Order: sequence, then C-alpha cells, then structure tokens
Amino acid sequence: MVTIQPFTQQTLSSLLALADRPNLSVYMPTHRTFPERTQDPIRFKNLIKTLGGALGQHYPQIAPDTLLEPFQALVDDHDFWNGCPEGIAVFGGLEHFHVVGLQQPVPEIAVVNSHPYLKPLLRLAPMTERYQVLCLSRNSVCLYEGSAQTLQKIQLPDAVPTTLEQALGDELTPRNQQGHPDGFSGGGERGDPMMHESGGGGKQDEINLDRERFFRIVDRKITEHCSSLSGLPLILVALPENQAVFRAVSRNASLLPTGIEKDPATLASDKLRSLCGEMMRLRHDERLNTALDRYGVAVGQRQSASELPEIAHAATEGRVALLLVEAERWVQGSLNPESGDVVLQPDASAESEDVLDELILSVIRCGGEVVVVPPERLMPTETGAAAVYRY
Repeated sequence: MVTIQPFTQQTLSSLLALADRPNLSVYMPTHRTFPERTQDPIRFKNLIKTLGGALGQHYPQIAPDTLLEPFQALVDDHDFWNGCPEGIAVFGGLEHFHVVGLQQPVPEIAVVNSHPYLKPLLRLAPMTERYQVLCLSRNSVCLYEGSAQTLQKIQLPDAVPTTLEQALGDELTPRNQQGHPDGFSGGGERGDPMMHESGGGGKQDEINLDRERFFRIVDRKITEHCSSLSGLPLILVALPENQAVFRAVSRNASLLPTGIEKDPATLASDKLRSLCGEMMRLRHDERLNTALDRYGVAVGQRQSASELPEIAHAATEGRVALLLVEAERWVQGSLNPESGDVVLQPDASAESEDVLDELILSVIRCGGEVVVVPPERLMPTETGAAAVYRY
C-alpha cells in the first residue's frame, strides 16, 4: 500500500523543486462513508484517462504507461481508499510519485505540465502553519506544538521552570500567610469585582507579585529556549486576569495579540486543538485581508497590475511582490518563462495549461508572495489575478 503523506510546508517545498520535467498532478475529494466511498476509485480512474490524453499532447515521445502505471496501481488498492482523508493530491513523474493527504475536499483536477500543479495546495497552505501553545496558570506552565491536524505536548528544556515553586524557589511567599494564592481577597470571593486582585493585605500583594515575577521568568525562558529557536507563533491560553498580567510583562515577539481566555486545566486536548485551530483560521483571514488591502493601496499608488500579460512580464522580471490569484479560476493559455509573453487560448482543450498556475510558479521563483483568494471572498479584478509591484 502506498504511503499517504501529510501536507506540510516541506511538502510544498519538495514539489517546487520538481519543475522543468514531466509532471502529472491529480486532485480529487474522497469520502469515508458508504456508498460514496465506492465511487472514488471510479472517479480516479476517469482522471487517469484525462492524464493519458494530456500526455499525448505534451509529451508524445514518452510512453504513457511509463508515467501512468503508479496511478493505475491505486485504483484497485482498497486499503488506500479506505484510509483516505477528505481529499488527495497525487503527483507523478519519471522519477517521483507522491500521494498527499488533504484535510479539506478539493475539486477534481488532472493536469500534465512541466511542473506540479500547485494552486489548490497554495490555497490550503495556510492550514499547514505550525504554532506553539503556552498554557499558563499562576502556578504552572506547559507548552504544546501543533497544526490544523495535530497537537502535542512538548518536553520543556530544563532551563524553563514549569511551576511557580521552581521559578521562585526560596523567594516564594509562604502560602500559609494571609492572602489568597488564587489572587482574590475576601471581598472578591463575595463577588465584588472591584476587590479582585487588590485586597487581602500585604501578603496578598506579595502573592500577586510572585505571580508577576513567575510570569516574567516564564516569558524570558520560553522566548530564549523555545520561541527564538522555532520561530513559530505563540498562542497564550490562560484566564483573563492571567492574560493581562502576562501580556503586560511579555517581551516575546512571537506572542499573538489575541489568546484563548480559558483555564487550560479545564480543556481536553481535542478541545484545545479546536480552539487553537480557530485562532489560526482567524489569523489567516487577517492575512488575506491585509493582502487585499495592500492591493487596494497599490492601485492608488499606481504600483499594481490586473491584466495577465502585464503581470506576466513583471513576474518574469522579478518585480511582483504580491500575487493574488482566484482560487477556482482556470485561464487557458501559455506563458513563456523567459520572455514573459502570454498567449491566451480561451478555445483550447481542457488539457491546456493554466496561465494562473504559471504565474504562481514565476512569482515564487523570484521570491514573491502568492495568496490564493477563496471563492467566498471577492476577487478585486476580473482577470483572475492581481499583482502588487516591488517598485
């Protein structure tokens, strides 16, 4: 049985390295329930037929079976179809064959080109972003690392204290003194919000000071031994009062401005992963909004383009800083990667190249940013692409 690889940023990087050679790409949604699941191999077989026709057009010198054989082998692999997630992307060539599992359905696509077809993956790429989660109470701390699909607890380095006692040692205020270690005075326990964090006498002030000192140490050690090494965004999970104190003392540039205001001790791992996933989705939405705003500003500054030939020449010259591409748009034609000339072929066969995908590859090769605009968002142009120039 073939191995289904998870979709990660490393997957995308590996596929980008497979350019300038025959490449077959297939995308399709898959199903986990009967009877829809029984139709998946049939639909995949039809996509293989599309590949065969396109191979004759693009690479007539290559015997089709040479490239199609590993695709054909999947049709009757029942274990493979039983283990598929929400969608699959299959990439093949003379020296490579990869099956990538996707956690979201994708449209059925079969493409033959000189590079893997990337646009559907780029649309899903933000969901592969990894992150770290700092679960914090006034007495303890732990760290998780995850993505849209996984969340695992990390063994903290010895230099990072995991409890208040480890951090403060002999300087910790004794808990048998007056005051409440949870940070409430007697008035606060009666429900007076104005007494929250402020009453209880001198010892209560010392206990609150202990928390601040603990949070400072945690922030410094997590920044030094975790965030600075991973470079991953950091989600803070803590009660509102602890969120406020920690953010007031934190100097961690990776800390996201919005956290999860809940007691981490009350969250099961699945619930924690779900909440973090929602946080990252909001982060991705903000990035999309920022990209669309950048284009709007560039239009006013005359540093933008919306016509495909103009974008293509700028991309070939390395002048495109940001490319917006409509997710489910296919523009038939071709792009000369050396001259930047575009030939649009609206009446071409279904096996023709997608100019938008050619633009994506050209921009990425020159270090530009590509953002795929999903169908639920309004594309700012009618051509399927929009560019922001570097200069």
